[in-house]
Amino acid sequence: AAAHQADSMFHLLQYGLMPRVVQDQSHKFETDELFRKLSEDSEIRVTTYRDKSPEERSQRFINDCKEGHTCVAFLNTGVNLMLQFWPPSGPTEKVTKEYVDFDKDPTKVVLKSRFIMNGVCVQLRGWVDIKRLDGVARLEFDYDLADRQHQQEDKTVRARLRDYEERQIKTEFVSGGPHLMPVQSNQLSSSTGPESSTSRTLHQNHRYHPY
Repeated sequence: AAAHQADSMFHLLQYGLMPRVVQDQSHKFETDELFRKLSEDSEIRVTTYRDKSPEERSQRFINDCKEGHTCVAFLNTGVNLMLQFWPPSGPTEKVTKEYVDFDKDPTKVVLKSRFIMNGVCVQLRGWVDIKRLDGVARLEFDYDLADRQHQQEDKTVRARLRDYEERQIKTEFVSGGPHLMPVQSNQLSSSTGPESSTSRTLHQNHRYHPY
């Protein structure tokens, strides 16, 4: 069983099937030390255009926000993030106030960004002073994005595994060589069903992918 599990992992890696998110995202968000620190209100600072004058940096930051992106750093952890201000479905014609709001306070911009960090779907909520280019923000677990991502990846992985199995069978038939046990798509649990040992192994071996 252990050998077959290792073989399954090899083929998943070879064909780019590794999930972008861990299986129990909420548990990792609540127990991981880094997420616990980032979930508290923390000082942030804009990290772009440091070679420009304060006035030019401020204007460029405002323009970037309106275009849907900026970069900030959490000072208590040293974590640097490249933020995008779009819904999970992708860029829209115009950045909405849900993600970038200059109207709540004339001296600040209120920001929201949704992304995947270390295998967990999160959203940043905070504000930045448009003159000083510092502010306060925190990370929250994004339940909606987590559910969407699990469903999307479950569908994608199952489809790719079926394709792999079909090609494996054809190869065996042509070569007439010894049978190689393929990765079975039904070994993967659904996002809402019981978690198999293969599924747990896949998610425990996750690597970071930006959203």
